[in-house]
Amino acid sequence: MTVLCLVELDGGAPADASLRALTLARSLGDTAIGTVVFADAADVPAAALAAYGVTDVYVTEPGTLEGYAPQAWARVLAGLAEETGATAVLAASTDRGNEVLAHVGAITGLPMAANCTLVTPDGGRTHRLVRHRWAGLLLEDAVMEAPIALFTVATEAVAPVPAQAPAALQVHVHKAELAEGDLVVRATESATRSGGVSLATARVVVGGGRGVGGPDGFAPLEELAELLGGVVGVSRVVTSEGWRPHRQQVGQTGTKITPELYLACGISGAIQHIAGCGGAKHIIAINTDPGAPILAHADYAIIGDLHRVIPALVEALRAR
Repeated sequence: MTVLCLVELDGGAPADASLRALTLARSLGDTAIGTVVFADAADVPAAALAAYGVTDVYVTEPGTLEGYAPQAWARVLAGLAEETGATAVLAASTDRGNEVLAHVGAITGLPMAANCTLVTPDGGRTHRLVRHRWAGLLLEDAVMEAPIALFTVATEAVAPVPAQAPAALQVHVHKAELAEGDLVVRATESATRSGGVSLATARVVVGGGRGVGGPDGFAPLEELAELLGGVVGVSRVVTSEGWRPHRQQVGQTGTKITPELYLACGISGAIQHIAGCGGAKHIIAINTDPGAPILAHADYAIIGDLHRVIPALVEALRAR
């Protein structure tokens, strides 16, 4: 049996969320694990993928398909699933993973389950699933009946664990057969935004909310995030006010994050925001309100003015 996994790259390495998906893929039984990567063959992180038990990498190079085209990516996955006889196709539950797998479902007519935390083959054409519903407030037990299971893996549900022994890996350059309509929607990233650590994969996120006060108030948070090797995230109200772009939003309608440390500054902690940051291993809250909801989810809290606390943290870090 073969399982196919869409692997996204972050700075030339497999994204942390994709490594978590590969870890779950290995739990599906005695299967060969193939990955689908959209990049130059020379840029495929073969050693990193082999360490997670990957046996085959199917590469679609930019010369065949340039940029992110969700329907075209889905067409490639659907074709490879049929070609390899895959019993399951999965991806990380990122914006791209969910979008591409939804397109695969539309192309193949197969059901697709998003945000799964556990997948167990149940013989034949069925898989038992546990998945997040209502932004993670509920866990749903379900059975998927389909010749090929399509699902995405909740980014905070599975720890990334390498295989006990690296697999012998083969790289296959795949020539995509696409229709003109598959390329109607295509997104590209400018050079100023590509590379570096993304919000979804950062080990440290410094979050800012209404308490930051305005666009200019984020400069100290940017400085702190740089010192900690992290990135800045924001609450929904910040994007609603136009202070920061939506791509930095953490929450139910933004990005779900799973960092080692989330430093929430001036964020009250509405349930929609907690749905996005609840996967953080450690949460530190800085807030002037001792009754702010986020304090109930924080490992540590500082009751104080972030405009005094953040500069003090920056000064202490620079001193070290």
